[in-house]
Amino acid sequence: MFGYRVPAPDEAMLISGGRRGLGGAPFRVVTGHGKFVLPVFRKVRFLTLSMCEAEVTETCVTKQGIALHVRAVIAFKVGNDSESIINAGQRFLSDQEQMSVLTGRIFAGHLRAIIGSMTVEEIVTERQKLAAEVLDTSKMEMAKIGLIVDSLQIQSIDDGNTGYIDAMSAPHKAAIRRQAQIAQAQANQAAAEAEQVAARKQAEYARQTAVVQAEYSAQVDRAQAEAAQAGPLAQAHAQQEVLAAQTELALRKAKLRQQELVAEIVKPAEAEAERVRVLAIADAERMKIQAEAAASHDRVALDRMLIDQLPQIVKEAAGGLKGANVNVLNGADGLGEIAAGLVAQGLTILDSVRNNLSGQNGNQPSDAEQHNGRLEIQGPRTAEGEGAK
Repeated sequence: MFGYRVPAPDEAMLISGGRRGLGGAPFRVVTGHGKFVLPVFRKVRFLTLSMCEAEVTETCVTKQGIALHVRAVIAFKVGNDSESIINAGQRFLSDQEQMSVLTGRIFAGHLRAIIGSMTVEEIVTERQKLAAEVLDTSKMEMAKIGLIVDSLQIQSIDDGNTGYIDAMSAPHKAAIRRQAQIAQAQANQAAAEAEQVAARKQAEYARQTAVVQAEYSAQVDRAQAEAAQAGPLAQAHAQQEVLAAQTELALRKAKLRQQELVAEIVKPAEAEAERVRVLAIADAERMKIQAEAAASHDRVALDRMLIDQLPQIVKEAAGGLKGANVNVLNGADGLGEIAAGLVAQGLTILDSVRNNLSGQNGNQPSDAEQHNGRLEIQGPRTAEGEGAK
């Protein structure tokens, strides 16, 4: 926008032509933001806030009267507060390069004053102390012109051709050289001792190697002698092992042949004998079973014939009672008992015949007689003890 001005981050914008600034300053200070500025009626200038550098090379006389050439570098800038910006702006706004020149002159004066109160030894050995004292004495003066110092570095101190600093460092150099020589001598001695130790170790190693070689040669000779002596013995052992192996092979062959004979002759003969025995037992069992079957068949046939004749037997027994003098005492019950007795007698005759046939192998029964193809039996007894005829 026309008339709107914005300072850079490392700049301060100074606006003049309007109302006065802080503390009655002839301009207003703007940092970090923009500002609308009326053209023609207002004037804007910019003051740098970035880091600046000033180099000082000065010849200073010490407390001892010895001239030293000192070179130092100062890093400084304009302070960030409005008061520092106003102070710096009033002094350096038209020629900002003068800040470095003026800072160098200020520090050159303070550097001569501080070095004049110190000895060469203090200056050389305590450079940081020198820099701190220079900063402390110049801080207030720098603040008046709006500048602040960030650091002061003493880069070099030289006494020219007087040789004072070299003379001052001579004892230290001599001590250092002496220490270096001592260290070198110690190193040489250590190296010599190490060489001696290495030589002793090498000699010991050579001696041990010779001993080991001698022992090895002796062992080789003994082994060769034992081998020469063990030749015939080893051959005899080998032949003995061969004979033992051949004997074991013969025994195995004989055992194998025995097993073959058993398999070819004994086993078939035993199998045939077992077969004949089994056949004989089977044939005897067959004949026994056939005999028992035949006997059983004859008994079954005889039992059937007797059963078939049982009615005829009972009939004949009843016929024999037809003319008998039988007294019946208890009526119908008595007749029933007579009939039951006839049947029981017939069954008894049947059992007797069967038993006689089984026990006497075909003998004729004793309690019954066969007459003209018919059996005759005695009649039953009456209740008074008289037999029926």
